[in-house]
Amino acid sequence: MTRSADFDATVKHGRRAVQPDVVIHARQGPPAPSAKIGLIIAKSVGSAVERHRVARRLRHVARAVLPDLDDVDQVVIRALPSSRHAISPRLEQQLRTGLERIRQATGPGR
Repeated sequence: MTRSADFDATVKHGRRAVQPDVVIHARQGPPAPSAKIGLIIAKSVGSAVERHRVARRLRHVARAVLPDLDDVDQVVIRALPSSRHAISPRLEQQLRTGLERIRQATGPGR
């Protein structure tokens, strides 16, 4: 996900799941070749080096869950300051848990 409008729509109109290290926003958008995932890493996470490290970890984790998403899914992952200390398996578990909670809240086919 690269367009500001996509980020805004997903954060404002999508469902949200809060986890200890990340906040996941998800919604269904227009049909696309694959699901779209975007990252928000604020300066509160740490220095540029720490933010980049968190972004690399989250991109790696997002690739692991991408096959589980539908082509119309749009997901924004917002890193919280505690994410700079989290290891990849923990981030992946939180992402999967958050996405599952969003699926349960929206129900099948929504």
